[in-house]
Amino acid sequence: MVNEVSSQSDVDAEVDIDVVVVGAGGGGLTAALAAADSGASVVVLEKLDVPGGNTALSTGSVPGAGTRQQSEAGVEDDAERMTADLLRQSGPHEAEHLTRRLARSSGGLVDWLVDTHGVDLKLIMEYKHVGHSVNRLHAPPSRRGQDLVDDLVAACGRAGVEVVTGNPVAGLLVEDGVVRGVRVAGERVQEYTLRSRAVVLAANGFAANRTLVGEWAPELVGLEYFGAPGSTGEAIEWGLELGGEMDNQAAYQGYAAVAYPYGNILSWTTVEKGGVLIDSTGSRLGDEIVGYSGFTTEVLVGQGPIWAVFDTRIRDVTSLEDEFRDLVEMGGAKECATTTELAAVTGAPEDAVIRTLENYEAAARGERPDEHGRSEFAMAPLEPPYVAARVTPGLFHTQGGLRIDDEGRVLRADGSTIPGLLAVGGVAAGVSGQSGGRGYSSGNGLLTAIGLGQLAGAAAAAAR
Repeated sequence: MVNEVSSQSDVDAEVDIDVVVVGAGGGGLTAALAAADSGASVVVLEKLDVPGGNTALSTGSVPGAGTRQQSEAGVEDDAERMTADLLRQSGPHEAEHLTRRLARSSGGLVDWLVDTHGVDLKLIMEYKHVGHSVNRLHAPPSRRGQDLVDDLVAACGRAGVEVVTGNPVAGLLVEDGVVRGVRVAGERVQEYTLRSRAVVLAANGFAANRTLVGEWAPELVGLEYFGAPGSTGEAIEWGLELGGEMDNQAAYQGYAAVAYPYGNILSWTTVEKGGVLIDSTGSRLGDEIVGYSGFTTEVLVGQGPIWAVFDTRIRDVTSLEDEFRDLVEMGGAKECATTTELAAVTGAPEDAVIRTLENYEAAARGERPDEHGRSEFAMAPLEPPYVAARVTPGLFHTQGGLRIDDEGRVLRADGSTIPGLLAVGGVAAGVSGQSGGRGYSSGNGLLTAIGLGQLAGAAAAAAR
């Protein structure tokens, strides 16, 4: 909730710290680093007991155009190309200005994280992933978002930023329409207020709040949520209470292939390298190359159980990724020597499995158009031994959020800013289309978290 407080004759005398950041995911930690780099005193407040949020559950992939690593690898890229790629995937939406702004700053963002703050990000050359025409994703070598979080927390420590966990922000302090700090309250913390010159909301979206999902993005109600538990939407509500607006309200990032029953994602590399998804009838569900988010709705209408089918060549290539290798070791990717074994594992009729694979293989060889319009086959046609991994569709984060300007300042309907209030990541409008999951390009979540974090942190520091 928003808490109105009385005016103070000497506001500066009442400031406890320059910038308060609400949320210790990738966006909040990056905002804190950027504010500290600008000379501000900063504290990060996290309601859960550990930092990380959805960043910790991701692959830690940050898109950057024109980075030093791209240049060293001979990858030609720039902000204009990245903007065109993202808008081609997203289609028209209400935050296209952010797409352009984030593309312009993305290369410098990655170089700043790596060279200034020691964050271990490496350009991924094994794949480009959904929405990107060149290799521009930079990720921890492990492809684990937790490693990115750990590096950001360590960088905050070196920068003198205190990251305080288990301290939930219960509301904003507002004085004559200006955000002047936060109120902290919870079951395990004594209530207190913290006055500041600016507040950066970095508490992610609303996907874990089923009431808000039903109200703001009802098409997502049928999707099981696999993201961080802290994404409960209160930060967006605070902005709305102060006159803010929501953009791209019904957009989201889904994942078509959450490994069942393990709960971690099945790497989409298995599909991009030539794998397919089939249901219990042995039928494919559509053109898998629309992406892991866009394909979520196709998987929803399939007859369960759903299986990703690829082969041992693709398994071995994908095993360069730690999380996928862990899934294989846990038995989540079952090797099948023949179509008979594949049918037995998936429970699908063998004749249907054979027919599906034969049609797909013919399309991959260029003998006929693919029945679902797929045009990219990579290592296909598939060859025995096959590999089958049971999957289920899921929701990872919402992409609708508060309307902001190019530096993360929260805007009212009339275009004016709410003084002292900034938003990043899932609290802010995303760049993945106006609705649905097909507009999501790989790394868009961290682009609006970490990319906006850098911009909003600097802007918050300037509020001094």
